[in-house]
Amino acid sequence: MAAGAMLARGAQGRVLVASSRAEFRANMVGKLTAENAMAAEAAGGADALMKLERGAYQTLLLDPHIEDLDPDELVDMIQTRYPELNVVLMDARSESEQLSLDLAEADSETAVDDVAESKETDWLEKEESPVTLSPRVAATGNTEKAGSARIQPLPGMIGTSPKMEQIYRLARLVAPRDTTVLIVGSTGTGKELVARGIHELSRRSRAPFVVVNCAAIPESLLEAELFGFTRGAFTGAVQSRLGRIHAAHGGTLFLDEVGELPLSMQAKLLRFVQEGEVQRLGSADLFRVDTRVVAATNADLLQRVREKQFREDLYYRLAVFPLDLPTLETRADDILPLARHFLESFCKQNGAPPKTIHPDASILLKRHNWPGNVRELQHSIERAFVLADGNAQIRPEDLSMPRPTA
Repeated sequence: MAAGAMLARGAQGRVLVASSRAEFRANMVGKLTAENAMAAEAAGGADALMKLERGAYQTLLLDPHIEDLDPDELVDMIQTRYPELNVVLMDARSESEQLSLDLAEADSETAVDDVAESKETDWLEKEESPVTLSPRVAATGNTEKAGSARIQPLPGMIGTSPKMEQIYRLARLVAPRDTTVLIVGSTGTGKELVARGIHELSRRSRAPFVVVNCAAIPESLLEAELFGFTRGAFTGAVQSRLGRIHAAHGGTLFLDEVGELPLSMQAKLLRFVQEGEVQRLGSADLFRVDTRVVAATNADLLQRVREKQFREDLYYRLAVFPLDLPTLETRADDILPLARHFLESFCKQNGAPPKTIHPDASILLKRHNWPGNVRELQHSIERAFVLADGNAQIRPEDLSMPRPTA
């Protein structure tokens, strides 16, 4: 029996194929689709977790050689959060060696080789579809069995909504490693805060956290800023200087708005990300640099890849562990806690007595759609703090937003 036919027989319903190998993913999705199964791809463990959180899947086809997460930790997390998910382990390095493991029944410490023979036949002969995930499990990544323990926010961050707990969980999972992280989100969603949180929770926390805003540095200066230069490398280079990549040695380099990098710089950045080497302008010497890269963008990088505005090889080097930040509108439970936090901070900074938010003002805050996200909320509270002056409360008229109509 062909691999696609065997998979389709056991993997009824929606199937997620998770592997770091693009060719393997495309091959398996093609076989599943040919057998009338609905299949989607995940580029790694983190991508798989995000897709499982966003939609209900009945089967996960998992390559145990994923590169971004420890497979054992990923399996433990999936077993806890999605106990009804049918998981099949299939080695992308040898597609003919099909290993399957039903996490709802098998002990997570059992070696795959020990259970493969007995489990494969049961899985292939199963007539009924695996149980579909409930909307609650798909939306929050938690079950009642998993308990009510909350994931602690990242350092410097506020918010306990399910969407943010998912971000905290993934960020804490990747922080201790040197895995490259790509943070995607609209302007004002807190991409730099997440990057700083990952840095502070890593083994590099005592080393520099260096920020480069790729959109703010002129193209003519960008190479010198990133890679450094030697004396006389160009007009005005009166002394040698290390670049920001080198300045982050031992620590973390945060490339903000990485989607704005010109194509000429993308090739040079790719070499650094791949080889860990830096060559300064005006020098033939290569320097080994131990720098972790965390990048961020508000652009659709895959669309830019399709438009030939962003290198595909660089995208996949940066997007090893993607984090997709939610907009403030989709995490409404966090609006008032954030507003109170900002108000308390402004009062302390200005030596003012504590203020509260009037209930009517709270209603306005919760009903606004916040196109500028957390940054817009912060600025609105700062303006309201100034307008409130000596008043003990922030009133509706202190907020620069329309009131709801009756």
